[in-house]
Amino acid sequence: MKQSSLGLSNTTKRTRKREFLDSMELVVPWAELVSLIEPYAPECGRRGQQPFSVQILLRIHFMQQWFKLSDPAMEEALHDVPAFRDFAGLSHWDEHIPSESSILRFRHLLERHKLAEQILATVNALLQAKGLQLKAGTVVDATLIAAPSSTKNQKGERDPEMHQSKKGNQWYFGMKAHIGVDADSGLVHSVRGTSGNVNDVVEANSLLHGQETDAFGDAGYQGVDRRPDANKNVRWHVAMRPGLRRALDKGGVLIDQLERTKASIRARVEHPFRVIKQQFGYVKVRYRGLKKNTAQIVTLFALSNLWMARHKLLACRGQVRLQGA
Repeated sequence: MKQSSLGLSNTTKRTRKREFLDSMELVVPWAELVSLIEPYAPECGRRGQQPFSVQILLRIHFMQQWFKLSDPAMEEALHDVPAFRDFAGLSHWDEHIPSESSILRFRHLLERHKLAEQILATVNALLQAKGLQLKAGTVVDATLIAAPSSTKNQKGERDPEMHQSKKGNQWYFGMKAHIGVDADSGLVHSVRGTSGNVNDVVEANSLLHGQETDAFGDAGYQGVDRRPDANKNVRWHVAMRPGLRRALDKGGVLIDQLERTKASIRARVEHPFRVIKQQFGYVKVRYRGLKKNTAQIVTLFALSNLWMARHKLLACRGQVRLQGA
């Protein structure tokens, strides 16, 4: 029996957290994702306390990404926030709350079997089935994710897999998230995590899914079509460098219109970055090493796809209900 069914809840206000969770409850393909992970999860029937279900732990794992919570903070939040327990399916009085160790082990299971990439693929398969990814073109870009630069830790050194990178006149320390998004919908289909000093153009061609005919990038991707890994069947539309554009702009209205068109298409790649940084609050790496942080970033972009497509997915659910009626 749930707390709300007992009439013990002293508020009826629909908070933003609850509204958000109710939306994601409807758009996340829970059944498909649970089926993906269950073959790797420990089986029940052993002696002692039984492991929590994949459904519960996956919901908790996603809440960690949405609300920027560490393993200990997530355990405390489950004790403190009824909306989190309801979403995880832990609202019954006789149910145990997963400890931070259980939450940690589930994350390690996802990392060990590289399931973050498969979660992204499963989400994108759902979106394709709904007609939300056209795959006609790809826009590529990268963003810097800061890492702690302090050496006040057990090893007395900075993370050796993170590096400095210069953007403008400012130096940053951390890693880069490189993404390829659908040029029409702005949904992410490819993610790569590298050290902060890796040039954007190095990863550009690895972000293509192979079915596009056109690809777009900013001025930092100059020469991408001449690299050894370039696909000759893809036409690259790369922005001019500002200095060259100013030199040619003196008599060229056509050049200005062309650059504006390319910029309007490239702008779609900024939307996933905005979601994970502003909506989900992901602005700094949580773990040491590229592997763990890249797995988290891939999961975040899978969830950002669902967040950006939520209105269309909810509309599709509404149409199915009407047809069923």
